[in-house]
Amino acid sequence: MTSMANTHNGKLFIETVGCQMNMLDSELVVGALRKQGYSLTDDPSDADTILFNTCSVREHAEHKIYSALGRLKYSKQARPNQVIGVLGCMAQKDQALVFQRAPHVDLVVGTGQLAEVPQLIEAARSRRERALAVSLDRKEAGRAAVSDSFQSYDPLREPAMRPSPHQAFVRIVIGCDKFCTYCVVPMTRGPEQSRPPRDILQEVKVLADQGVKEVTLLGQTVNSYKHTQDGKLFRLSDLLEHIHGVKGILRLKFVTNFPKDMTDDLLQAVRDLPKCAQYLHVPAQSGCNEMLKRMKRGYTVEDYREMFGRIRSTLPHAAVSSDFIVGFCGETAEAHQKSLNLISECRFKNSFIFKYSPRPGTKAFELYADDVPEDVKKQRNNEMLLLQNQISAEDNAGFIGDEVEVLVEGFSKVQLKKADLGPVSGPSQLTGRTSCDRIVVFDGNPRLAGSLASIEVDDVTPTTLIGHIVTREVQHGSSVLLPILA
Repeated sequence: MTSMANTHNGKLFIETVGCQMNMLDSELVVGALRKQGYSLTDDPSDADTILFNTCSVREHAEHKIYSALGRLKYSKQARPNQVIGVLGCMAQKDQALVFQRAPHVDLVVGTGQLAEVPQLIEAARSRRERALAVSLDRKEAGRAAVSDSFQSYDPLREPAMRPSPHQAFVRIVIGCDKFCTYCVVPMTRGPEQSRPPRDILQEVKVLADQGVKEVTLLGQTVNSYKHTQDGKLFRLSDLLEHIHGVKGILRLKFVTNFPKDMTDDLLQAVRDLPKCAQYLHVPAQSGCNEMLKRMKRGYTVEDYREMFGRIRSTLPHAAVSSDFIVGFCGETAEAHQKSLNLISECRFKNSFIFKYSPRPGTKAFELYADDVPEDVKKQRNNEMLLLQNQISAEDNAGFIGDEVEVLVEGFSKVQLKKADLGPVSGPSQLTGRTSCDRIVVFDGNPRLAGSLASIEVDDVTPTTLIGHIVTREVQHGSSVLLPILA
């Protein structure tokens, strides 16, 4: 993700790969650098500082970054003062290996040291010395010391780095203690830590003042949130109530949820607090108990079904999405079929499907052979995606003729592509999401961005609702006014 802005000092290019947590990290880093006078450019050849904020969850993401670094191998010959930095999860995992694979890199900065990036850049530029700033390994010291080495810091919010001017992320949980056997996150982001409610509330107020209408609370296992403040224990349900009254915020979301931590009080809070989106992302990862045990997920398929039943009982109209890994170590055709059966049974709004790739440093890498051939992984991935798309299309079709409330985000991807090709005449295609997180496209006035609009659904695809704005008749004395919304 890159952005443009105009200031009068050094130029910064930043590329972000991975999850929403990485997008937020980039926003905070850029906020700090903008305060020092940096401007953003979307052209790395025009930048004197190039940063890559990285992901280690899948091998492909790492290959992408190392390839990008390779393309910069001779860049400094033309720009002696250029600084190249690798930030985030891959930096924390690979550490000095990054310098070995890409000797022209100046900085390797882990997830817990991002606050140090501005001074590290200046030191690298002035002294031309490499800097490695990473957190302690979880086996190097006690929990308190390791936690302290994964420090958060007061965020300098940077609107230019957000998905849209009206949407923003707020981190509420740092790190993870689940230790799923396939996952590097407990190593790259450290022990689980919940931020104080007062800090989160203040950050949401700052965002509201900046025009943000939708806040998404982030955590690797966001519903594990627990923090004692002034003698009171805050769970996620309490935190949602704590920030619900912030003026200007229209919608609250939270991701990603862990199945075993989906408590009734949280479901009731989503039901009872009007700003809470009727949407829950709860990864299952597999529909086979043997696979779940190998993954060390801490629940069975029966546990997941019980949780899903409680969601449906408390939130009958909520949308639920999931994650699945195909081709995990030892996955048989029967195990794969059980995952397909779970998707058919739960009818998720959508599923994020990933082919398993071994991650050095994880227990699965140490204990199990990556024994499912790549062509079988690809076949299972496609089969699962086809099933999910069929379910999504069928369920979306149920919205045809209905009226839905949409938080308008701005121009649709189609509209933006048209604009790239030249001047566009006629109505603009806008996009937004319903409270149950379904994407909606419709024609309307761009000034609607950041507001709630009523849309009647005319057609659907597996991923999108297509509709038109509903106008309301407003009586004024003897006259009838039709508000012009589009």
